[in-house]
Formats: sequence, structure tokens, C-alpha cells
Amino acid sequence: MKKIGIVQKAPVFLDKAETINSAVAMVEEAAGSGAELVIFTEAFIPGYPAWVWRLRPGGDWNTSEALHHRLLKNAVNVDADDLAPLYAAARKHSVTIVCGIEERDGKFSQATLYNTVVTIGPDGTLLNKHRKLMPTNPERMVWGFGDATGLKVVDSPVGRIGALLCWENFMPLARYAMYAQGVEIYIAPTYDSGENWLGSLQHIAREGCCWVVGCGNLMKGSDIPEDFPEKETLYPDEDEWINPGDSVVIAPGGEIVAGPMNKETGILYYDIDLEKVAIAKRAFDVVGHYSRPDIFQLHINTQVQSPAVFEE
Repeated sequence: MKKIGIVQKAPVFLDKAETINSAVAMVEEAAGSGAELVIFTEAFIPGYPAWVWRLRPGGDWNTSEALHHRLLKNAVNVDADDLAPLYAAARKHSVTIVCGIEERDGKFSQATLYNTVVTIGPDGTLLNKHRKLMPTNPERMVWGFGDATGLKVVDSPVGRIGALLCWENFMPLARYAMYAQGVEIYIAPTYDSGENWLGSLQHIAREGCCWVVGCGNLMKGSDIPEDFPEKETLYPDEDEWINPGDSVVIAPGGEIVAGPMNKETGILYYDIDLEKVAIAKRAFDVVGHYSRPDIFQLHINTQVQSPAVFEE
């Protein structure tokens, strides 16, 4: 058995340093309860740009620019030492961490943002960095497109883990890429919630015969800082649930075994039995005996997509 801990907590919205401090504290709490894998939601550091769903697409220019500037200043540069406290926490407590971040490009323009999920090993090293392949609808006003360099399943002490962000999980070929790498714990950090979303995660558990972990965003109107531009217009109700969370654990085959945790701050724990993955594939193995590679094959371009190539 491997204990996992899903952190469902609002970030210190648009404050990178304080949100990282909060994440470190939650890692310590989860590790103290025996968790070997600690999971945070989509764009947890420094928070999901929920305002894109309330502003007029292409309009509200001044408000959009002010908010984007603030998000940019608080985004994570993975190539710098921004995540050093989280690496240290993983090493101190010997836990694997999966965490969604707003990533700021540190190599080329240094101004484009990506919706990214990082996987940190229990030795405090970065195991993988995956950028969301296709930002959804108005998210494209905030994030660039990722490539397949991080479309990976990685070995960890808790099993083979992989992560797709939010509606990437609706992309059949992206899911298939996870299955084809033997994913055992399929992690879906997300801004989505509700019955339809939970039904989709149950389908993935049936399709991939793997454990599926949904880690949902949690935010109330009271979590929006007072100096947030146009707060009185965009988020006038302090008691409004902007997002209710709905973190969940689903067993291979589709049974919900923990959660959904709805409108509640805390850590959702569950002991995962990896043996159930192989057992579930006896009847249906989508990339094994139920595949037809003589008819269907998926080809994935894992090369870095670069705007410039500098040769000696």
C-alpha cells in the first residue's frame, strides 16, 4: 500500500512566495500523516487565473493587462531557484510531490507563461516538467502551448506516475500516451469540478485500468485579495464558491473510493494498492492485448519545440 495525500487548499492568491510557503507546510502535514505522494492542483503556485472566465474575451484590456502583469511577476521560473523550498521539503520528508504552477519561460522571451505541472522526487530533484499542451478557450489569452517533452510517466517510490492538466484529460491521444508508458497513478490536477468531470475521471480509470487522482481547485470570494483589480465587479461576493474543489480518488475500474471533497479545505488521504492495476487489465488492456498495432499506432513527437536554434 502507498499512501497519497491530495491537498485541497486555496493558494495565497497571486503571491508566489507565500503560496510556496503554504505548500511546504502542507507537505510537512501530509508527510506527518504518512503520505508518500503529495499532490497539489492545477496552477496552485500562485493560483489559477480564474478571471479569464469572467472578462470579455479580447476586451477589458486594462484589467486583463494589470492582472497578467501581476501573474507574470509571481510566476515560477523553473530554471532559477524559485522552487528550492519545495525541493527541500521533498528531500526533508522523503516524499514525491506533484504540483501545478504558473511557469514563466526562462530561456527565450522570458515573458510567456505556461500552465505546468512538476513532479519532484523524494531526493528533491525535478523528475519531470509537463506544460499543458492545449490551453482551453480563454486560457489561450494567458498561456502558451506546451510540447511533448514532458508527456511522460516517471518511476517513483509510490509507483509509475503521470499527470495531465484539466481538459488535456479529454484528449484521447494524450491519455493513450500515458497508458502506453504504463501509468499506475494517473494524476489530473484541474480547475473543473462537478458530476460531469467526475464521470470523465471514472471513464479514464476504466479505460486505463489505473488509479486516477483528481486534485481540484478550491477558492472562495474571500480568497481574492483586496487590491485585486475590479474585485467589486468580478468577485463582489465574499462567500461565493468560485470553485468547490471536488478532489477524488478513483480505483482501476472506475469506483470512487475517496471523496469527492467538496467546499472543504484539507488533505484527502488514501492508501493505494498498485496490484489492482495489473489485475484490472486482465479483461481489458488498451495498450496491450486489446490494442491492434497492426491497424492503429500513435506517433508522438517528443522533440523540444524551439523558436530558435543556435549552432556553433
